Amino acid sequence: MPSKTPSTADRMGLCLVISAPSGAGKSTLVSRLREEFADFAYSVSCTTRGPRVGEQDGVHYHFLTREEFLARREAGYFAEWAEVHGNLYGTPRGPVQTQLAQGRDVLFDIDVQGALQVKNVFPTGLFVFILPPSRAELERRLRGRGTDAADVIARRLENAVGEVRQARHFDYLIVNDDLDAAADELRAVYLAGRARSINRPGLLEGLLGQWGGE
Repeated sequence: MPSKTPSTADRMGLCLVISAPSGAGKSTLVSRLREEFADFAYSVSCTTRGPRVGEQDGVHYHFLTREEFLARREAGYFAEWAEVHGNLYGTPRGPVQTQLAQGRDVLFDIDVQGALQVKNVFPTGLFVFILPPSRAELERRLRGRGTDAADVIARRLENAVGEVRQARHFDYLIVNDDLDAAADELRAVYLAGRARSINRPGLLEGLLGQWGGE
């Protein structure tokens, strides 16, 4: 049975931002977390890349033309945007702010560049970086997917170096060597984040008010 998050009453929503190099297993870990916590509000990003097999517009991404994306960017529509592997990605700002104000936790599954921009917009968020156990294992996973050409894989491996260097700016580092163990760590990080005092601004005052003037 999927777990349910506690009541959102009197809570500020939590931004949980998860990034990783391509092939580190981030998508699988995010899917597991979302399966367990059904109340998660998911941040659906916009992208100019074409949909992969099984991806649906509005569910996995909002698929836009490059012209549509640039127009929205100029209008201040995005909380963050970045160009990755020749494609543009961006997170709409308005829906995120609405969800947080309603006390719903928002999950960001975005690239490193985008995560660091989100950190500027939502500095109280929780930032998690998923690491591969080694370069060799990362390359094995990328080749094993069978979806990318050799030159694309080489570019992703080269980009991974710079992405891993940025991991020092994240709050938590999770090495995805054993999938179950990594999923447990991510779950623990999320639950600990929900308990932060900054996300329960009225809790202490409400409890102390029961003591009257004491």
